[in-house]
Amino acid sequence: MFISTAWAQGTGGGAGGFLGGLEGLLPILLIFVVFYFLLIRPQQKRAKQHREMLTNIRRGDRVITGGGLFGTVTKVVSDGELVVQIAEAVKVRVARGTISEVVSKTEPAQAGKTEKAA
Repeated sequence: MFISTAWAQGTGGGAGGFLGGLEGLLPILLIFVVFYFLLIRPQQKRAKQHREMLTNIRRGDRVITGGGLFGTVTKVVSDGELVVQIAEAVKVRVARGTISEVVSKTEPAQAGKTEKAA
């Protein structure tokens, strides 16, 4: 009659060899590399700097807590706890992890050296 049989067309221009399989993964790999260098790596770097800053907090350092309070570290109680003076005769105990920034550092005390008056 007037209707002809439609046959399925074969696969397109042959994606044979190694590049055929890699061609589909290339955009995904490229996106991952961009995300790594623009998002993941800088975030890890900032986290490492923050951890180092927290471990180097000493008595006398001026700090800002996570809640926005300015204060001076008066005592290091333990690895995870500090006593911070936020006003005259007002001291609070804070977790070391809640310190968001060290405003000013103090010089470490010189062990064994005493100053003699002239």
